[in-house]
Amino acid sequence: MIKHFLGAAAVIFSLSACQSHSVIDNSTSLIGTWHIESVLSAPTIDYSPAKLIFTENGQLSGNTSCNPFMGHYTFEDNILTLSPAGSTRKACIEALMTQEQKVMKAMPLIKSASINQGKLRLVDQNNQTIMVLSKLTK
Repeated sequence: MIKHFLGAAAVIFSLSACQSHSVIDNSTSLIGTWHIESVLSAPTIDYSPAKLIFTENGQLSGNTSCNPFMGHYTFEDNILTLSPAGSTRKACIEALMTQEQKVMKAMPLIKSASINQGKLRLVDQNNQTIMVLSKLTK
């Protein structure tokens, strides 16, 4: 009985190690609203409004945790560039302000994107994860 259990556990473990990230072949997979789950290796604060919104015309907007922002993005030849151009500057609690600074620092570092199990993974030039996002449905 224990041998069967260990065998099943080994199969499940080996299958989970085979997860792959699918490269986004065009920007249509990006279009929509994405909740930021983690930024610069730190999870976002529960129920924070941190999000990125990609539109079909290359417009980027969202919320950095405390303040809304707007800008644009480009996605060509598997290279993703986020360019925030402006935001409001209201004050929030310190934890949200710290998270906002991380989001603003992270956006220019992003160089490519992949989707795995419904999560959008944004990485830097060294393939290090900068942000993990989940798509919001309306």
